[in-house]
Amino acid sequence: MLNIAEGFERGSTSEFHQFIVIAKGSSAELRSQLYVTLDVAYITHADFDKIYAQALEVSKVLGGLKAAIKKRKEGTR
Repeated sequence: MLNIAEGFERGSTSEFHQFIVIAKGSSAELRSQLYVTLDVAYITHADFDKIYAQALEVSKVLGGLKAAIKKRKEGTR
């Protein structure tokens, strides 16, 4: 969320796109960290499945936003 806000505030479509890419990468990091928390038994399989599904959905939304911003960016050249 913070990456998206920062990228938007920069005022440049190119920078906004870059910060969306960073946010999508952060989503991947979170999914990786979830495996660690499951492996060390900090969360249950049920919690893992629920949170992982939510994180994956966020990643898909970010992917769509990234594509839309890229299309907009390429249209302004």
